[in-house]
Amino acid sequence: MSFSNISFILHQPQLSENIGACARALKNFNFDKLVLINPKPSFPNDKILATSVGAKDIIKKSKVYQTLEPALNKVDYLIATTSRFRNKNIKHIQLNDLKKIDYTKKIAFLFGSEASGLTNNEISYSNCTMQIASNSNFKSLNLSHSVIIVAQIVFNLINLDLKNYSKSKKIGPATKKQIKSMLNLCIKNLEDRKFFKPKEKKPIMLENLRNIFYRMELSEKETRILSSVFASLAKKKVDWQNNC
Repeated sequence: MSFSNISFILHQPQLSENIGACARALKNFNFDKLVLINPKPSFPNDKILATSVGAKDIIKKSKVYQTLEPALNKVDYLIATTSRFRNKNIKHIQLNDLKKIDYTKKIAFLFGSEASGLTNNEISYSNCTMQIASNSNFKSLNLSHSVIIVAQIVFNLINLDLKNYSKSKKIGPATKKQIKSMLNLCIKNLEDRKFFKPKEKKPIMLENLRNIFYRMELSEKETRILSSVFASLAKKKVDWQNNC
Protein backbone atom coordinates (compact mmCIF):
# COMPACT_ATOMS: atom_id res chain seq x y z
CA MET A 1 0.00 0.00 0.00
CA SER A 2 1.19 3.51 -0.77
CA PHE A 3 -0.09 7.03 -0.21
CA SER A 4 1.26 7.90 -3.66
CA ASN A 5 -1.37 5.60 -5.23
CA ILE A 6 -4.20 7.87 -4.06
CA SER A 7 -5.32 11.00 -5.89
CA PHE A 8 -8.03 13.54 -5.12
CA ILE A 9 -9.81 15.09 -8.10
CA LEU A 10 -11.70 18.39 -7.77
CA HIS A 11 -14.15 18.82 -10.64
CA GLN A 12 -14.70 22.47 -11.58
CA PRO A 13 -13.89 23.94 -8.12
CA GLN A 14 -15.30 27.45 -7.76
CA LEU A 15 -13.38 29.06 -4.90
CA SER A 16 -9.65 29.64 -4.52
CA GLU A 17 -9.90 29.27 -0.74
CA ASN A 18 -11.39 25.79 -1.07
CA ILE A 19 -8.66 24.64 -3.44
CA GLY A 20 -5.99 25.82 -1.02
CA ALA A 21 -7.77 24.24 1.96
CA CYS A 22 -8.02 20.92 0.08
CA ALA A 23 -4.27 20.93 -0.55
CA ARG A 24 -3.66 21.59 3.14
CA ALA A 25 -6.00 18.72 4.08
CA LEU A 26 -4.13 16.32 1.81
CA LYS A 27 -0.78 17.22 3.31
CA ASN A 28 -2.20 16.77 6.83
CA PHE A 29 -2.76 13.12 5.98
CA ASN A 30 0.32 12.42 3.88
CA PHE A 31 -1.29 12.61 0.43
CA ASP A 32 0.26 14.67 -2.34
CA LYS A 33 -1.74 14.10 -5.53
CA LEU A 34 -4.26 16.87 -6.22
CA VAL A 35 -5.94 17.04 -9.63
CA LEU A 36 -8.16 19.88 -10.86
CA ILE A 37 -10.65 19.72 -13.70
CA ASN A 38 -11.40 23.09 -15.32
CA PRO A 39 -11.09 25.21 -12.13
CA LYS A 40 -13.01 28.49 -12.20
CA PRO A 41 -10.29 30.67 -10.61
CA SER A 42 -6.93 31.12 -12.31
CA PHE A 43 -4.56 28.45 -11.08
CA PRO A 44 -2.45 28.87 -9.10
CA ASN A 45 -3.18 32.27 -7.57
CA ASP A 46 -2.25 34.10 -4.36
CA LYS A 47 -5.44 33.12 -2.49
CA ILE A 48 -4.90 29.45 -3.25
CA LEU A 49 -1.30 29.58 -2.09
CA ALA A 50 -2.21 31.55 1.05
CA THR A 51 -4.94 29.15 2.19
CA SER A 52 -2.80 26.10 1.43
CA VAL A 53 -0.45 27.34 4.21
CA GLY A 54 2.33 24.72 4.34
CA ALA A 55 1.05 22.76 1.35
CA LYS A 56 2.35 25.02 -1.41
CA ASP A 57 4.36 22.11 -2.78
CA ILE A 58 1.15 20.19 -3.44
CA ILE A 59 -0.36 23.19 -5.24
CA LYS A 60 2.71 23.63 -7.42
CA LYS A 61 2.75 20.03 -8.60
CA SER A 62 -1.03 19.68 -9.01
CA LYS A 63 -2.22 18.62 -12.45
CA VAL A 64 -4.90 20.59 -14.28
CA TYR A 65 -7.14 19.22 -17.05
CA GLN A 66 -9.93 20.84 -19.02
CA THR A 67 -12.10 17.72 -19.01
CA LEU A 68 -12.45 14.70 -16.72
CA GLU A 69 -11.71 11.78 -19.03
CA PRO A 70 -7.97 12.48 -19.68
CA ALA A 71 -7.39 12.75 -15.92
CA LEU A 72 -8.48 9.12 -15.49
CA ASN A 73 -5.99 7.47 -17.85
CA LYS A 74 -3.82 6.13 -15.01
CA VAL A 75 -6.63 5.51 -12.51
CA ASP A 76 -7.59 1.92 -11.69
CA TYR A 77 -10.63 2.66 -9.53
CA LEU A 78 -12.67 5.88 -9.30
CA ILE A 79 -14.95 6.74 -6.38
CA ALA A 80 -17.32 9.67 -6.96
CA THR A 81 -18.59 11.49 -3.88
CA THR A 82 -22.18 12.70 -3.77
CA SER A 83 -24.52 14.15 -1.16
CA ARG A 84 -27.28 11.81 -2.31
CA PHE A 85 -27.55 8.46 -4.03
CA ARG A 86 -28.78 8.89 -7.58
CA ASN A 87 -31.30 6.63 -9.19
CA LYS A 88 -28.54 5.22 -11.37
CA ASN A 89 -27.46 1.74 -12.27
CA ILE A 90 -24.20 2.10 -10.37
CA LYS A 91 -22.71 0.70 -7.18
CA HIS A 92 -23.14 2.83 -4.04
CA ILE A 93 -20.91 2.66 -0.96
CA GLN A 94 -20.67 4.34 2.44
CA LEU A 95 -17.55 5.58 4.23
CA ASN A 96 -17.16 2.33 6.17
CA ASP A 97 -16.92 0.46 2.85
CA LEU A 98 -13.58 2.15 2.17
CA LYS A 99 -11.91 -0.63 4.16
CA LYS A 100 -12.81 -3.00 1.31
CA ILE A 101 -10.86 -1.04 -1.30
CA ASP A 102 -7.56 -2.40 -2.61
CA TYR A 103 -5.14 0.47 -1.94
CA THR A 104 -2.30 -1.25 -3.76
CA LYS A 105 -4.09 -0.02 -6.91
CA LYS A 106 -4.30 3.55 -8.19
CA ILE A 107 -7.40 4.94 -6.49
CA ALA A 108 -8.97 8.33 -7.15
CA PHE A 109 -11.70 10.21 -5.28
CA LEU A 110 -13.80 12.58 -7.36
CA PHE A 111 -15.42 15.65 -5.76
CA GLY A 112 -17.95 17.88 -7.51
CA SER A 113 -18.06 21.67 -7.64
CA GLU A 114 -19.34 23.65 -4.68
CA ALA A 115 -22.23 25.00 -6.74
CA SER A 116 -23.72 21.90 -8.32
CA GLY A 117 -21.78 18.75 -7.38
CA LEU A 118 -21.37 16.08 -10.06
CA THR A 119 -23.62 15.46 -13.05
CA ASN A 120 -24.85 11.99 -14.01
CA ASN A 121 -22.45 12.07 -16.97
CA GLU A 122 -19.45 12.73 -14.71
CA ILE A 123 -20.58 10.02 -12.30
CA SER A 124 -20.83 7.55 -15.20
CA TYR A 125 -17.00 7.42 -15.34
CA SER A 126 -16.80 6.14 -11.76
CA ASN A 127 -16.73 2.59 -10.43
CA CYS A 128 -19.01 3.58 -7.57
CA THR A 129 -20.46 6.56 -5.74
CA MET A 130 -19.92 7.28 -2.08
CA GLN A 131 -22.04 9.29 0.32
CA ILE A 132 -20.72 10.95 3.47
CA ALA A 133 -23.47 10.51 6.06
CA SER A 134 -24.62 13.82 7.52
CA ASN A 135 -27.67 15.70 8.77
CA SER A 136 -30.54 14.65 6.48
CA ASN A 137 -31.89 18.21 6.62
CA PHE A 138 -28.55 19.78 5.72
CA LYS A 139 -26.46 17.37 3.64
CA SER A 140 -24.25 19.79 1.75
CA LEU A 141 -20.65 19.77 3.02
CA ASN A 142 -17.95 22.29 2.23
CA LEU A 143 -15.62 20.90 -0.44
CA SER A 144 -12.52 20.94 1.76
CA HIS A 145 -14.46 19.32 4.63
CA SER A 146 -15.47 16.44 2.36
CA VAL A 147 -11.87 16.00 1.25
CA ILE A 148 -10.49 16.01 4.79
CA ILE A 149 -13.04 13.41 5.99
CA VAL A 150 -12.12 11.01 3.19
CA ALA A 151 -8.38 11.70 3.51
CA GLN A 152 -8.38 11.02 7.25
CA ILE A 153 -10.22 7.71 6.91
CA VAL A 154 -8.02 6.45 4.07
CA PHE A 155 -4.91 7.61 5.97
CA ASN A 156 -5.90 5.41 8.92
CA LEU A 157 -6.77 2.46 6.71
CA ILE A 158 -3.45 2.51 4.88
CA ASN A 159 -1.50 2.86 8.12
CA LEU A 160 -3.37 -0.07 9.62
CA ASP A 161 -2.38 -2.22 6.63
CA LEU A 162 -5.58 -4.24 6.93
CA LYS A 163 -5.50 -7.68 5.40
CA ASN A 164 -8.94 -7.03 3.94
CA TYR A 165 -7.31 -5.07 1.14
CA SER A 166 -5.22 -7.89 -0.24
CA LYS A 167 -6.62 -9.53 -3.37
CA SER A 168 -5.30 -12.27 -5.57
CA LYS A 169 -2.14 -11.20 -7.40
CA LYS A 170 -2.72 -13.83 -10.07
CA ILE A 171 -5.45 -11.82 -11.77
CA GLY A 172 -5.27 -8.07 -11.27
CA PRO A 173 -8.15 -5.65 -11.82
CA ALA A 174 -8.29 -3.84 -15.14
CA THR A 175 -7.17 -0.22 -15.20
CA LYS A 176 -9.39 2.62 -16.36
CA LYS A 177 -7.22 2.86 -19.48
CA GLN A 178 -7.77 -0.83 -20.31
CA ILE A 179 -11.52 -0.59 -19.77
CA LYS A 180 -11.69 2.60 -21.83
CA SER A 181 -9.86 0.91 -24.72
CA MET A 182 -12.22 -2.07 -24.56
CA LEU A 183 -15.24 0.22 -24.32
CA ASN A 184 -14.09 2.19 -27.38
CA LEU A 185 -13.96 -1.05 -29.37
CA CYS A 186 -17.49 -1.86 -28.26
CA ILE A 187 -18.75 1.62 -29.18
CA LYS A 188 -17.04 1.49 -32.59
CA ASN A 189 -18.81 -1.82 -33.34
CA LEU A 190 -22.14 -0.37 -32.27
CA GLU A 191 -21.60 2.76 -34.37
CA ASP A 192 -20.73 0.65 -37.42
CA ARG A 193 -24.01 -1.19 -36.94
CA LYS A 194 -25.92 2.11 -36.53
CA PHE A 195 -26.98 1.07 -33.04
CA PHE A 196 -27.30 4.57 -31.60
CA LYS A 197 -30.79 5.56 -32.76
CA PRO A 198 -32.18 8.12 -32.55
CA LYS A 199 -29.03 10.30 -32.54
CA GLU A 200 -30.25 12.54 -29.74
CA LYS A 201 -30.27 9.53 -27.39
CA LYS A 202 -26.64 8.62 -28.07
CA PRO A 203 -25.18 10.58 -25.08
CA ILE A 204 -27.42 8.84 -22.54
CA MET A 205 -26.79 5.46 -24.21
CA LEU A 206 -23.02 6.01 -23.91
CA GLU A 207 -23.49 7.03 -20.30
CA ASN A 208 -25.35 3.79 -19.61
CA LEU A 209 -22.62 1.73 -21.30
CA ARG A 210 -19.94 3.36 -19.13
CA ASN A 211 -22.04 2.64 -16.04
CA ILE A 212 -22.28 -1.03 -16.99
CA PHE A 213 -18.61 -1.63 -17.72
CA TYR A 214 -17.10 0.45 -14.91
CA ARG A 215 -19.28 -1.02 -12.19
CA MET A 216 -18.41 -4.59 -13.23
CA GLU A 217 -14.87 -4.31 -11.78
CA LEU A 218 -13.44 -6.39 -14.62
CA SER A 219 -10.07 -8.11 -14.31
CA GLU A 220 -7.27 -7.54 -16.82
CA LYS A 221 -7.95 -11.00 -18.28
CA GLU A 222 -11.69 -10.37 -18.64
CA THR A 223 -11.01 -7.04 -20.33
CA ARG A 224 -8.61 -8.69 -22.81
CA ILE A 225 -11.22 -11.35 -23.60
CA LEU A 226 -13.96 -8.78 -24.24
CA SER A 227 -11.59 -6.68 -26.36
CA SER A 228 -10.83 -9.75 -28.46
CA VAL A 229 -14.55 -10.45 -28.86
CA PHE A 230 -15.28 -6.90 -30.04
CA ALA A 231 -12.28 -6.92 -32.39
CA SER A 232 -13.41 -10.27 -33.81
CA LEU A 233 -16.93 -8.95 -34.41
CA ALA A 234 -15.50 -5.99 -36.30
CA LYS A 235 -13.33 -8.30 -38.43
CA LYS A 236 -16.26 -10.57 -39.22
CA LYS A 237 -18.28 -7.61 -40.45
CA VAL A 238 -15.44 -6.56 -42.78
CA ASP A 239 -15.09 -10.13 -44.09
CA TRP A 240 -18.84 -10.35 -44.68
CA GLN A 241 -18.85 -7.05 -46.59
CA ASN A 242 -15.92 -8.18 -48.74
CA ASN A 243 -17.78 -11.37 -49.66
CA CYS A 244 -20.93 -9.55 -50.70
